[in-house]
Amino acid sequence: MIKLADDLSSGDHVCAVPDSDEHLSELSARFVAGGLRRNEKVFFYDDAGAADAMLRRLGEDGAPVEEPLRTGQIEILPEEYTRAAFRTPIGALSEAVAGTVWSAVDEGYAGARLTGQMHSSVEPGTSATLPEFDGALDNVLGRTPLTALCTYDHVHYTDEQIEIMRALHRDHLALTGAYDDGLMRIVRIDATSARLAGEIDHSNRPKIASLLQSSLDTALRSADASTDIELDMASVRFIDVASAVSFVHAAEMFPASHSLVLNRVRPRVQRILDRCGAPFAPQLRFDDRPPMEVP
Repeated sequence: MIKLADDLSSGDHVCAVPDSDEHLSELSARFVAGGLRRNEKVFFYDDAGAADAMLRRLGEDGAPVEEPLRTGQIEILPEEYTRAAFRTPIGALSEAVAGTVWSAVDEGYAGARLTGQMHSSVEPGTSATLPEFDGALDNVLGRTPLTALCTYDHVHYTDEQIEIMRALHRDHLALTGAYDDGLMRIVRIDATSARLAGEIDHSNRPKIASLLQSSLDTALRSADASTDIELDMASVRFIDVASAVSFVHAAEMFPASHSLVLNRVRPRVQRILDRCGAPFAPQLRFDDRPPMEVP
């Protein structure tokens, strides 16, 4: 069954196969944000800096970060803990996870959520196989108010392992249609708005040009569509000069009735856009608000 991130509830055990690091942080942050909204305690198993990327994306999505970390609603389990967990006898690990869930309930939370980067489960020296670990987690989910997201990327897992885990999970997280080249990720929000994440350079510049043109065409053909073509730029960390110029030129080609709106642009990216003529393009605007709730 395909489930949306916002529709997950206690007992759900979903898997996802991210296309890139950007996609992984997007999925993880959305899952964590859902837990925060439901007053659940979130346990994030860290490895290879995955927690930092998730927290960064969580903040970029406008979700609270500092307060949940301060109160312990988000608990980051460090890399050494994550690796040691998969060397613990599977029965003891299962009971330890169940115990942390009930402890969260005793603290006043509605339940718990569990996710993270746990590829150390397939490294030599672990106490069980990947399907056995997943089965133990499924057992905990059946007797505690826990929700779990398991992610399997193509860097740390073989294609065979991924297909086995896909088959074992009854529920899968819906993956929003997107362009992803490993450097930049585009997610459509609606017909006239999208979210960009990563780095923009010569390799993906044509894809953005195509996105802007198709969005403008849709807006011009529909009487109900917004006159603003909006791009959420909160997760864009870098843009090269030629790409900045292309944004300015694209806006200059917009009719007077429509505007290109860049939302939540980072200061470094803003400086490059300004130097490339953004302040002088009448159809180009900046806004500190997201176009809408980011999917």
